[in-house]
Amino acid sequence: MSDAVLEKPKMLDYRRHLLVCVGPRCSEDGESQILFDSLGEKFKAAGIDAGELRVKRTRTTCFATCKSGPILCVQPDGIWYYNVTAANLDRIILEHLVGGQPVEELIYHRGPSCVAD
Repeated sequence: MSDAVLEKPKMLDYRRHLLVCVGPRCSEDGESQILFDSLGEKFKAAGIDAGELRVKRTRTTCFATCKSGPILCVQPDGIWYYNVTAANLDRIILEHLVGGQPVEELIYHRGPSCVAD
């Protein structure tokens, strides 16, 4: 075992973290990966690629909700979206990630942080 001290990784601050399932069972024909690949340009156009509203994006391989994709999860909000088409993604970016209001008709699950006290 090495005694080398690992340096802590550095990460830019972000307001929200968008997780995108790109697993092969989530959507057909690589649709989820194409959606993920479009996020950089879309985030830049919406002004959420840097600064106070920055959204970090990460691809994942499985959320265990197969065949309902593309699937997105917005943290720390605990909001899970399904059937994220290009048009639905634009709404999620503008209404939720920029405007702070989840797109209700696209939500299929709310995590514990969404439960009212």
